[in-house]
Amino acid sequence: MTSPVGCHLLAKGGRVLSVLGLLLLLCPHMCVPGKPNLQSLGCDGYLGSGNVMDTCGVCGGDNTTCRLVSGIFKHSMMKMGYHKIVEIPEGATKINVTEMIKSKNYLALRSRSGRSIVNGQWAIDRPGKYEGVGTMFTYRRPNEISSTAGESLLAEGPTNEILDVYMIYQQPNPGIHYEFLLPAENPQLPQETKNEGNTLDGEDAYMHPESSDQEGYHHPRQEPNNQVLRRHQEHAWKRLGFTDCTVSCGRGSRHTVFRCVHSATLQPVTDSLCDRTTRPSPQEEPCNVEPCPAFWDIGEWSECSRTCGPGQQHRQVLCRQTYANRTLNVHTGRCQHLERPETTTTCQLRICSEWQIRSDWSTCSVPCGVGQRSREVRCISNVGDSVAEEECNTKLRPGDMENCDMGPCAKSWFFTEWASRCSADCGFGVKTRGVLCLTNHVSSLPLDGCGPERPPESQVCNNGPCENQIEWFTGQWSQCSAECGHGRQQREVVCLMKSDKGFSLLPPYECSSLDQPPTQQSCQSKACSAKWYHTDWSSCSKTCEGGFRVREVRCLSNDMVPSEACDARLRPEERESCSPEPCAPEIDENCRDKYYNCNVVVQARLCVYTYYQTTCCASCTRGAQRHPGYWGTR
Repeated sequence: MTSPVGCHLLAKGGRVLSVLGLLLLLCPHMCVPGKPNLQSLGCDGYLGSGNVMDTCGVCGGDNTTCRLVSGIFKHSMMKMGYHKIVEIPEGATKINVTEMIKSKNYLALRSRSGRSIVNGQWAIDRPGKYEGVGTMFTYRRPNEISSTAGESLLAEGPTNEILDVYMIYQQPNPGIHYEFLLPAENPQLPQETKNEGNTLDGEDAYMHPESSDQEGYHHPRQEPNNQVLRRHQEHAWKRLGFTDCTVSCGRGSRHTVFRCVHSATLQPVTDSLCDRTTRPSPQEEPCNVEPCPAFWDIGEWSECSRTCGPGQQHRQVLCRQTYANRTLNVHTGRCQHLERPETTTTCQLRICSEWQIRSDWSTCSVPCGVGQRSREVRCISNVGDSVAEEECNTKLRPGDMENCDMGPCAKSWFFTEWASRCSADCGFGVKTRGVLCLTNHVSSLPLDGCGPERPPESQVCNNGPCENQIEWFTGQWSQCSAECGHGRQQREVVCLMKSDKGFSLLPPYECSSLDQPPTQQSCQSKACSAKWYHTDWSSCSKTCEGGFRVREVRCLSNDMVPSEACDARLRPEERESCSPEPCAPEIDENCRDKYYNCNVVVQARLCVYTYYQTTCCASCTRGAQRHPGYWGTR
């Protein structure tokens, strides 16, 4: 940068340009008192204008073109569900809706056209950015463990349709503050000012550079043609400054910017008035070389640990630093000047369904004693619908069935009528009946406690004196002939005559007119386990060596049905060798080779043809003995 003294010397010794032009070309803005700093860009796009945006977003405005709308929503006695807080009109800006104290309630947004933007349809969204009604909303839900701040919704606006703000009520409302800007009904727009006669300063002006001295001043090259020289004297290339640095820190780069200006007034003109061949090449130089401050690199939140109700989310937080377009992990001590973001937060995707008891207990299933009663229990969603039981916590399910005690039951002896027939056709016999101790209501379970006076179960009967009655009489059955499975039993059957004096043995033909009881019957003491069964061996496949024979083996249960219960280690063999004697070759005197090269016929597998079997009989026969079944006839 040229000092004021240097500017004074250049102003005195200038020969090519006018004194004022040379001063403005080669000296910075501090050389000319009162000249504005044109490198400062105003909101109107003019260097050095000094205009800034007001609160209403008007460049150079005085905050009169908009009005602030704000309030606090404090209603508390509400039912669970969505409740409207405020309606934000179209065109609103600087929207801020904040819960004053942390609670279990949630904020929700819905456009007037019916589109849910945040936390709609009973689904709780994650914190983040959500687009709607022409702007972008930032939804924040601070960590519910370490922060007392409530939820908030922020947007720059403007909105392009009416927006409704709701609260999903779950507990008493701690208060919700809202504010936004709206255009004034009769806005007073400030007059827009422009910096007329704006000139370029702050950098050196350049004609075609050819040489430079040690202090960095560039001198114009002398042109042989006077017209060209005059044109170059009237307009020249001027370095206006630099492009924006590619990064704000961590070593970026920027390039010089040249424009064509009038040599006397330094007003920018069209670039065609300057010689394009003399335009200096943009120079690149490093900028913002100081290291960027360390920052917390925040990862994405994990899925909520629960599909409904309060859960938890986790994310990775790393301390990182950027330099020369590289971002590296650094020690967390470099980020100690910053508040460490939370790595764990609470979440709730939706409100869980709950168990509800829909009916009273039913009457007990028995009039006395211990029975059961029931009631209806359903899983109900937060909107009142009956849903599958998996939607509710099964560990908290109320019981829908329990025992009920209706007090002791009275017990009585119950008995049937006496049998109609006596056990003996003549003489004394016995009649029987059934006797049970039962409760006085219908039941099939005998109970104790009817007292010691049990009614008799039998009584004597008499069908009159016996008159030489002949009958078959049977003895006891013998033991079963098989230890398991099916067997046979036998007993003695004799013909006896019964009289008042006792019994007398008669020959069997005396009872031939009567049906003789069986003397044998089948029996089964216990079930046998499955056993291996097999057939006889088949015939041997050959009469000499290499033969085998087979048989079929099956595992059968005691019912003679296929089973898998047999011990595999005891399974009989299904195949075995047989006829081990070596086979004696049959010699055929007429089987000879007619050619000396019959071994080639064997190698070429031509013995399958009848012609070669005859002409090379010996070789083909030997080959067939070495490879049984390999040769055939075609």
